[in-house]
Amino acid sequence: MTGTGTRHDRDGAPQPQRFVISFAGFNRPWAVWIAHRLEEHGHRVALQRWDPQSSPGLTDALDDLARAGGKVLVVLSERYFSAGTHTDEEWNAALRTVTASHPDRFAAVCLTDSPLPSAVAALEKTDLWGLDSYEAEYRVLRRLELPTDRIGTESGRRGPRFPNDPPEIWGRVPRRNPRFTGRNDVIGRLRAALTDAPPGASTVTLLGLSGVGKTQVATEYAYRFASEYDVVWWIPAEDRPTLRERLADLAPALGLPLGAGSYGEQIRAVLEALRRGTPYHRWLMVFDGCDHPDDLTDLLPSGAGDVIITSRNREWAARHTSLVEVPLYARPESVTFIRRRAGRLTGDEADQLAEALEDYPLALDQTAGWLADSPIGVGEYLTLLQHRLDSHEAVTLSDDYPLPFPTALAILLNNVRENFPDALALLRLFVFFAPGRVPLRLLREFPADDVPEHLAGIVNDQIRWNAALNKLVQFSVVRLEYSDLSVEEGGGLETVQLHRMVHNIVRENLAEEEAEQLSRSVRQVLAAADPGRPTDSRLWPRYAELIPHLESAGVLTSSNPRIQNFLLHCLRYLTLAGEYRTCLRLAERTDGIWRALLGDDHDQVRELSYHYGGALRMLGHFRRAETLARAVADRLVAERGDRDLETLRATSTYAGVLLSTAKFEEARQLLEHAFETYRELLGEDDSTTLNAQNNVAVALRLLGRYQEAYDIDLDTLRRRERVLRVRHIATLSSGVGCAMGLRLMGRYREALARQEQGLKLHIQVLGANHPQTLRAEHNLGQCLRRSGDIPGAGARLRSVLERSTRVFGAEFPWTLMVASDYATYLREYGDIEEARRISEDVVRGYQSQLGLAHPYSIGTVGNLGLVLRAQGERAEALNLAEQALVGMRGALGDRHPWTLGCALNATGHRNITGRLDDALDLSRETLRDAERVLGPDHPMTLSARIALAADLRAVREDIEASKHEDAGIKALTRTLGPQHVHTVSARRQTRPYWDFEPQP
Repeated sequence: MTGTGTRHDRDGAPQPQRFVISFAGFNRPWAVWIAHRLEEHGHRVALQRWDPQSSPGLTDALDDLARAGGKVLVVLSERYFSAGTHTDEEWNAALRTVTASHPDRFAAVCLTDSPLPSAVAALEKTDLWGLDSYEAEYRVLRRLELPTDRIGTESGRRGPRFPNDPPEIWGRVPRRNPRFTGRNDVIGRLRAALTDAPPGASTVTLLGLSGVGKTQVATEYAYRFASEYDVVWWIPAEDRPTLRERLADLAPALGLPLGAGSYGEQIRAVLEALRRGTPYHRWLMVFDGCDHPDDLTDLLPSGAGDVIITSRNREWAARHTSLVEVPLYARPESVTFIRRRAGRLTGDEADQLAEALEDYPLALDQTAGWLADSPIGVGEYLTLLQHRLDSHEAVTLSDDYPLPFPTALAILLNNVRENFPDALALLRLFVFFAPGRVPLRLLREFPADDVPEHLAGIVNDQIRWNAALNKLVQFSVVRLEYSDLSVEEGGGLETVQLHRMVHNIVRENLAEEEAEQLSRSVRQVLAAADPGRPTDSRLWPRYAELIPHLESAGVLTSSNPRIQNFLLHCLRYLTLAGEYRTCLRLAERTDGIWRALLGDDHDQVRELSYHYGGALRMLGHFRRAETLARAVADRLVAERGDRDLETLRATSTYAGVLLSTAKFEEARQLLEHAFETYRELLGEDDSTTLNAQNNVAVALRLLGRYQEAYDIDLDTLRRRERVLRVRHIATLSSGVGCAMGLRLMGRYREALARQEQGLKLHIQVLGANHPQTLRAEHNLGQCLRRSGDIPGAGARLRSVLERSTRVFGAEFPWTLMVASDYATYLREYGDIEEARRISEDVVRGYQSQLGLAHPYSIGTVGNLGLVLRAQGERAEALNLAEQALVGMRGALGDRHPWTLGCALNATGHRNITGRLDDALDLSRETLRDAERVLGPDHPMTLSARIALAADLRAVREDIEASKHEDAGIKALTRTLGPQHVHTVSARRQTRPYWDFEPQP
């Protein structure tokens, strides 16, 4: 079929032409790329997805294309001809009719070498598959009889990627389903929701029943639109450890430094890179199977890319995502799918089967897969299905499943049982791992002594193993996934994926004896895979692989000490990796089980309590943590005395909780006793002794004894540098403690110099986003602020707060601490409204977690009072300042630095509300106590002196006021410098205030 050539204008230049590109949805990337190339050559292009089911017949559908105006370019592939249920004969008749009626209007490009209807020859197709972009564009232009002298021309706008070129990063996306059918309306709504979302908020949740095809839709979308992304990354999201592991795996793919290799560090680096759009701006992240929004919310990326979540949980509607429902198949989709899966069935038979199985995709897939090779006819199968439904012989039903599915699955399993016993045995083993992905490596390492007798032959025979596995794949009972690595690099078959519905139904209908035998075997497999060193971050990927299967295999309920120790290692890993919520959930369940099984006083229960209590404390459940830790400590003291090493561990743990609940003095006594006893029993340079010494410094710092705390921190730092090494994580932590101590003592320049160097070491050793690095960066922000670098301080504090909120959540204790400091910064140098909002959130958070009487609740109420003062709400500000003063006196006494700070603020509030004599009396008292507690040159003491001068001036005591003011300014000039912000403010007679800082 030839044309008359390219049309030209009077000057001989080619005129723009109009083209209609007809394509199957499966081949959209090719259609989009061809359209873009034609548009770059100045032509107008319309895309028309081929859907013959929307027209009365093939001839009418093709005729409609020809009448659209312009030349029709058909993108041919097997999928173009299988979009409906038409035969080759019907296609040949339609093509011959339409090409005869519309000569020179149709052209074609072909993406396959598979046999196509013979009448395709009339379209004079040109082949594109396997070509590079230059040759493909050349052939398209030649077929359309267009000039070829400007191939590769770009107008400046970025177009789609050439379909034969994969995205720069393509991570673990499931294999494309060659039988994917229909769903064009769902994919269209998904695309529209992502495209229409505001910048930075392109997050869509595919919502639907189990087995309805959510994962298949997300997979098909990834392939259809792959050319529009630089990064496509697939993340299994059924459980949080696996989710975090897979998200962290993106770091090296993006070229990000691994630092110390911690998941938290890598995840934060990944999220920041995605937010910034560097090195890739166009990305697609798919979180598959997330039914618990809390597991994912803090890990959702933001930026210019797109996020797809698949879930059964409608709660995602309240989590700032758009919902796209994935319904059951429409009947034409069901019929088309069945006939692709089981080609021997007629259209009527496919319709009957779809009716019986209620158009449920998973049931259709499994049943049609069986019927494709089974001698049983559809009528006989439907009779069997109805008989089981009527007689209730089907396997146990659940409200989660459409009624026919368990029955259809029961029939399928009966067939497997009778004809493929190895496949059934393998399936029953799989269901004692968690639903979702089962790492085949674990089964390949099955301990020889633990293989059940009826499985030994399969596990030890590669041929039988593969045959059984392939039979399960054939019936769509399981799906195989492969590593992204090449075979030479150790890639290949990696996991088996078992659908949750199949998993539950098979497991619920196992005999109790067989279930226990299989469960015990899988527990041994998991324990054998324990790397044994949860403190080694290099082994964390192995632990993340094991965590999802703990509950399914019955690890939590095992009485085997080996299995119990394995579980304790997993909990230790979760704590170190920052997976506090998962750790708490598992520890909470295990605690009740082990107490009933072993008794409250068992060593394993005590060991568990350390992980349980640690998770409680890190998540802000301080009262529960205190109750748990105290019970363990009291029991050990009574049984073993206070010098036993295990007792010291328990009392130190209890003291750590006491610090969180503001029982600082009681905690100090316990920690000092532990330190002294450890030093006597283990030596002063033992790492346990040094940890205890560090804890004493923390307690003293919280008690306001800053000089003593600093001296101990400095000694600990020097010992750790000698015993461990300069770059050891514990040594770096001591460096942060020393810098904090210097800052709290008012030695700002020294603190800044030490913390700047410390942060550089943290970044070199741990990476920029390690939790301890964030702590160092937060302290640097405070040092910068106290040293007068206001812009630098704001940038640091804002960055740390954003990352902490995203990773840990707004209510996390560490996040509240950073938020409090950032709010005080905003009050002085930023947005006062934002400062108030954050301050109110912090107060609510602390009061909810710690109660009204905790110093952190009290101190942040005082900070809120300063915000209200700045907004002109003087009466309410005074009320909050007085509340804070009374509360801090009650909590910590009159002479704690925090109490003195509250008193300093209260004097200012009294002054501006006209209570001049009360302000003066309190100012004299505050200066006197500050000199005794902190010394005459401490910044708070000098602030108290400047404040006293203001109160004296207010009552006309100008001579005494000048004396104090001059002395304060001279001391500020000597200690902080003449241009320091505090010194300058004092010269301007700006009244000083004090910001409460919660401490880690």
